[in-house]
Amino acid sequence: MADLPPQVETPVCSAKGCRAPADWALRWNNPRLHDPERRKTWLACDTHRETLGDFLRARGFLRDVTAFTASPTLEQ
Repeated sequence: MADLPPQVETPVCSAKGCRAPADWALRWNNPRLHDPERRKTWLACDTHRETLGDFLRARGFLRDVTAFTASPTLEQ
């Protein structure tokens, strides 16, 4: 029996309970915990882009928002 290629899952929004495909990458860091150049990523659908961004912005964590293009490592 031939080995099947690994199944690639579609990246989804990071909002709690949302399973919509990701359209946006919200890059952030917590300056109390992370080096200034370090970026963590939350993914967002169109519906949750603003609410997730507002949450991060209110805490001073949001660094940038870019269109999300799926890649295995989330590196763009």
